[in-house]
Amino acid sequence: MKTNAALIFNAVLLLCVACVSCFVGAGLAVAQSTPAGGSQREVLVVSWQPGYCAARPKSRGCADFSATSPAARQLSLLSRFQVRKSYCGIEADLKQKARKGKWTDLPEITLASGTKERLLAAMPAARLGLDRQQWLRSGSCVAASAEAYYSRSLDLMDQLNASPVRALFTGKAGGTLSLTQVRAAFDQAFGPGAGERVRLSCRKAGGKTLIVGLTIGLAAGEGKLAQLIDGSSPTKSRCTEGDLGMGQAG
Repeated sequence: MKTNAALIFNAVLLLCVACVSCFVGAGLAVAQSTPAGGSQREVLVVSWQPGYCAARPKSRGCADFSATSPAARQLSLLSRFQVRKSYCGIEADLKQKARKGKWTDLPEITLASGTKERLLAAMPAARLGLDRQQWLRSGSCVAASAEAYYSRSLDLMDQLNASPVRALFTGKAGGTLSLTQVRAAFDQAFGPGAGERVRLSCRKAGGKTLIVGLTIGLAAGEGKLAQLIDGSSPTKSRCTEGDLGMGQAG
């Protein structure tokens, strides 16, 4: 498997967003690379904030995170990107600024009020400007507008979080989870073989392997999440088991 730039998420990210942190700072990095099968056209990158904040407790996005935070009860959106493409049609100076500058210094994106509310709930780091950076880096290659990019990504996240996959993560919060269990939950939720299109994103910290998110291969185009996963190729996961971070209080 070839990876283009693996920043933080280790293979979370190998995953995803050079500089994209789910909750920030030097945060979750996502390598814009193809999961092993090679034929996927897109990758949906999601984060598990309890694991991320256990691995990077000093990250800005974890300053107000606790086991009772909304993000502790769901998988969060990091990115949806087209394999081997980034910053499509973005001017060089803005591209450089997006890569190295503060996300909040990037141009604001235009979203419908309802989409903005959904995004703030689904992407904790949007309040830190991650939505701006990700639109320039990834969305510009996937959709004609930020509204189209995020409304579609949020629809996919809604389907994921309404599935047994979210129930598995929240039910095991504070414990250990295996790739086998995650893939079984994807098969249950989205059809036989769906789990083979998924890999765990993990990070080492304090002598532990912590699960910080997932990458999910998708076929390009419209359709339900199950259909898009089915249209992608199987992938391999370097991480096969990890801790989920803090459990939910109460």
